[in-house]
Amino acid sequence: MTIHETPGALHLPYATADLPGVGGRLRAQLTDFEVEEIPAYEPCGEGDHVYAWIEKREMTTANAVRELAKCLDIRESDIGAAGMKDKYAVTRQLLSLPPPLTPEAVVGCEIEGLKILSAKRHGNKLKTGHLKGNRFILKVRDMDCSLEEAETRAQQIFQRLAAVPGAPNWYGAQRFGRRGGNAKIGKALVTQSKIEGKAPRGRQRRLYISAYQSKLFNECLAERMNDNLFSTVLVGDLLQKRDSGGVFASDDASIDQARFDAGEVGLSGPMFGHRMKCAAEGTKASEREARILEREEITLASFSHLSKLANGARRPLSIILDEASATALEDALEVRFALPSGSYATAIMREIIKGADDFPQ
Repeated sequence: MTIHETPGALHLPYATADLPGVGGRLRAQLTDFEVEEIPAYEPCGEGDHVYAWIEKREMTTANAVRELAKCLDIRESDIGAAGMKDKYAVTRQLLSLPPPLTPEAVVGCEIEGLKILSAKRHGNKLKTGHLKGNRFILKVRDMDCSLEEAETRAQQIFQRLAAVPGAPNWYGAQRFGRRGGNAKIGKALVTQSKIEGKAPRGRQRRLYISAYQSKLFNECLAERMNDNLFSTVLVGDLLQKRDSGGVFASDDASIDQARFDAGEVGLSGPMFGHRMKCAAEGTKASEREARILEREEITLASFSHLSKLANGARRPLSIILDEASATALEDALEVRFALPSGSYATAIMREIIKGADDFPQ
């Protein structure tokens, strides 16, 4: 089988379908999309490594790392980053730089499109995932209603998404690449089918596999919402503790439903892989996830040849929104909110904007 990149987006339901959106455009200007990392910990001021708080514009995190490596005459692989940030945005994040660099040398580095806001010593290299989440400051323009009405509508939506069950934790469109082709290539890698062109390797290979897993997660979430089970615990569901992240299976749906309604636990969905924790066979939860695999004509074992690239995991189906606000400015609606690491701002903004099946860009 030869894989081509063809369009075909999954229709994603809204959690706030009964509340009107504001319409309009996101990212009309570069400064309309600001992202600030929430570090897992702050640099302590001592140690061999240097933590640099940077601000970048129209530059990916990978490009920022590359330019810093050139400027400081170090290897790219010695620079640590907790997460990857958007290119077409104003973003602020921590990067770690190796010894024997000093904070003074780092601050003195000049790169177009990148500012070193501060530099401080710490004892270890920053690794992927060493962050709590991200704060967003976004502006929506050219809306379908007045600024005052847009503020009211956005506040009503935020109020809903800040309560259980929260907002759907969709993977955003950027995960799937242009025309959604990443997931198609990812499936070909999983099923060991023929791929048109040069076979992907390294980080690119991981990206394609992850895109396919993400597509299946979105399908699982969409089916759950369409079946009115977005806030219902089923026997066998793998629930995730909101405070610690621990995952356990529901043996008594009525008891766990009370914990869900209180915000103590949330539903999890599958990032399919050969070592993924599954619901017990014969339960309704297991049957739902098994149907997705059957439709794809794969099993969990189909991922085993990919080894660590496809171990599989559980991902929260919903996000309880934090620090959310909406304010009418002179020429735009400004919205602010914080999300846990790995969640997408566009998943929230499609609830605010509405009017299209795909994610606002």
